[in-house]
Amino acid sequence: MSGLFSLEGRRALVTGAGRGIGRGIALALAEHGAEVTLCARSADEIGAVAEEIAAAGGKADALVLDVTDSAAFAREIAARPPYHVFVNNAGTNRPNLLADLTPDDYDLILGLNLRAAIFAVQAVAGRMTETGTRGSIINMSSQMGHVGAAKRSLYCASKWALEGFTKSVAIELGPRGIRVNTVCPTFIETPLTKPYFEDPAFATEVLAKIKLGRVGQVQDVVGAAVFLASDASSMTTGSAIMVDGGWTAE
Repeated sequence: MSGLFSLEGRRALVTGAGRGIGRGIALALAEHGAEVTLCARSADEIGAVAEEIAAAGGKADALVLDVTDSAAFAREIAARPPYHVFVNNAGTNRPNLLADLTPDDYDLILGLNLRAAIFAVQAVAGRMTETGTRGSIINMSSQMGHVGAAKRSLYCASKWALEGFTKSVAIELGPRGIRVNTVCPTFIETPLTKPYFEDPAFATEVLAKIKLGRVGQVQDVVGAAVFLASDASSMTTGSAIMVDGGWTAE
């Protein structure tokens, strides 16, 4: 069974790889044998992750790029050998009540979480298709792609849309041997989410909904990504892997 999880000989691309979930997934894919390209805007952060992977005996390179520049992203992908695994992880949030939302909030959240994600898949899947490469695309979604929450209307909108997009392209790409799925974490303790938990009322509300009684850690998510990247999930496409501690069970 352990061989099903091997990623030896495969190339993997992870966006938002400099910190948090992206960093954790990149390290895990490299540990399982993949040659990993780390993509983010911060050269220092992804350079450090690449060095960490190399120090552990793995292979990694850094691609300094803003994924919201879809044309630049497409050019980079077209110029590289195809990837077997794509973890479409870059994302953001700016919590706000409906009455306080601005067009800038919309452009920021939907621009990265949805627009950039869609055209990144287009570029990677197109390169895979033209070279006859079979593989796995993993869109990083959220439990908020399956439920709603106050102050997260735009974030929920982006993730619900990403879920629908994932199912649609899974149907299109399945005959080409390209699987497309989502991973849907609950609140994971990362640099992005840590400030939220400084509000005691927010922390209490969140923990009341997570049936396992704790906030998630990055290591709680990486296993789902390795599973979807590997042959262990060879019959899984168009699906959402919930890593939400039971939040959406109600």
